[in-house]
Amino acid sequence: MVAYKRDEIISTSDVSRGFSNILNNIINHTKERFVISKNNKLEAIILDIEEYERLRTVYDMLEEKEIEQLLLNRTTEDKEVSNSKILTIDI
Repeated sequence: MVAYKRDEIISTSDVSRGFSNILNNIINHTKERFVISKNNKLEAIILDIEEYERLRTVYDMLEEKEIEQLLLNRTTEDKEVSNSKILTIDI
């Protein structure tokens, strides 16, 4: 789990009152992120667009790698013949 600093966590009411200021802090890189809490539960995060796109690209690459591994495993399993896949015909 990721740890957040106290000054990164803001309530939904603080977001609605000072969104412009929050956004400027992100744009100017004064803050890396803001975590939004609602009823003392962390619900969402505000990130710089470049950071979000970087994270999304990495996530997509990992997902593609996982799919590739599943396909490789499937083709390997298909090449192996097990006793349960052997069909015998008595003539």
